[in-house]
Amino acid sequence: MKVLTAVKRVVDYNVKVRVKADQSGVDIGNVKMSMNPFDEIATEAATRLKEAGKASEVVAVSCGVPQSQETLRTALAIGADRGVLVETDAELQPLAVAKLLKAVIDREQPQLVILGKQAIDDDAGQTGQLLAALLDWPQATFASDIEIGDGSATGSATGSGTITREVDGGLEVITIRLPAIVTTDLRLNEPRYVTLPNIMKAKKKPIDVLKPADLGVDPSPRLKTLKVVEPAARKAGVIVPDVATLLQKLKSEAKVI
Repeated sequence: MKVLTAVKRVVDYNVKVRVKADQSGVDIGNVKMSMNPFDEIATEAATRLKEAGKASEVVAVSCGVPQSQETLRTALAIGADRGVLVETDAELQPLAVAKLLKAVIDREQPQLVILGKQAIDDDAGQTGQLLAALLDWPQATFASDIEIGDGSATGSATGSGTITREVDGGLEVITIRLPAIVTTDLRLNEPRYVTLPNIMKAKKKPIDVLKPADLGVDPSPRLKTLKVVEPAARKAGVIVPDVATLLQKLKSEAKVI
């Protein structure tokens, strides 16, 4: 079974994000960039499937600027066998990414695609669902556990998977037929520490570079960002002497009761 995982280059989660002076977006000049944490979890999940003998090959795909090769090298160091970069300087929105990934999937023919449930830069949480719709594949979102079987449970010749999902009421366990799309939640696993030997090995693994035109996809954005602003500063809290004062403030000042 071939597993494909998608990874995105984002501002590192430890960095305090700054808005540009013209409010056109986020300032990424001289800012540390890294792999989207949910995509790191997805790559770890794909690697563990290979280590368990469930997968024969793991292919990491990234869409974006040339520097995204660094993100792919991280995925290769975690355990992916090779990388594919769809190189473009265009602003990529979820639908465009889903179309690019679909084109790559049509070429690679994987049986399982694992993505992070969302990216920490735009927090859209749409790519996995859009990709499943474009491919007309089953999907399991917000996965906290992935078990791949042999298909006997569903009668599918291509195999099946049992996915534990995190939902509002707790956990939901579903069975999906492969090929399928899975998006990962935070508690699926803890990605391994990337060691120096694996980083050196990753430098020798191949990365194919494609252009959107090679895939027949127009990545032009459909939406326009009008303005980006920082959240309003929160007022300092106050200590109240008793419950009666608290209730009075909730009623007269906060107006929530």
